[in-house]
Amino acid sequence: MKKNRFLIGLLFSFILGAFLFSCKKKEKEEKDTDTGGAADQSLATSIANDMTNISDEAAKTYSISSFKTQDTKGLLAASCASLTVDTILAAKTITVNFGVSNCVCNDGRTRRGSLIIAFTGKYRDSLTEISVTPVSYYVNDNQVTGTKTIVNKGHNTSHHLVYEINANLQIVKANNGGTISWQSVRQREWISGENTQQWNDDIYSITGSASGTTSNGNSFNSIISSPLIRKMSFGCRRHFTQGVLEHTPGGKATRYIDFGNGTCDDQATVTINGNTYIITLP
Repeated sequence: MKKNRFLIGLLFSFILGAFLFSCKKKEKEEKDTDTGGAADQSLATSIANDMTNISDEAAKTYSISSFKTQDTKGLLAASCASLTVDTILAAKTITVNFGVSNCVCNDGRTRRGSLIIAFTGKYRDSLTEISVTPVSYYVNDNQVTGTKTIVNKGHNTSHHLVYEINANLQIVKANNGGTISWQSVRQREWISGENTQQWNDDIYSITGSASGTTSNGNSFNSIISSPLIRKMSFGCRRHFTQGVLEHTPGGKATRYIDFGNGTCDDQATVTINGNTYIITLP
């Protein structure tokens, strides 16, 4: 009888230990608070989107485009940025040079190096392809390499111009922070401001997906589940003002990055396993 009691007690202890281990494991999983991958995703998305914005402004400001803008409060208004236009080749080229030392631009970010922007046609013409190539290019001391292409897909059923944007970028973070590898296919819809010559009334809606590795070497996939909205009004164009991006690191729960409800600020929330954290956008 005593032997049976001992065996029953031993079995109970084993079951209890396994239960407690399972609870602790579950609790650890539920307390996943790593927002670093989400921050890398936001950084890469922002830098890639800025490259498109700069090519937009360069095209709108110079006669390579089908119009000019009177807005002088863009990224390129900084006194240390210069533009060179080459119209001899079939693909017209604009070189945006921010110089060899950091230039503080009007969006508050520092840049140095150059972007070479080649156009196969006018900015507004359907099927025009624009390539953007960084050369010794840095944003806030983060080095950007790779390529990006922007293709004018014409007007959709809502009569908005749509651009397909493909990017294959590597971002070497400042202060030996690691390298982000980022590939994306996105669609950008010009939902407001197309019919004016200004730049600061433009509003874009962005959808699509991306994949790659974060700065700590973890793979990820992401999809925009609610369109990201970028307003180009002065003082607002630095960050997305609304939309949700779902970032899924390899082997971890999906992070839901919410950029807000339209307010121009540098705050976003990241929700992991039902727990929500506030992050400051770079």
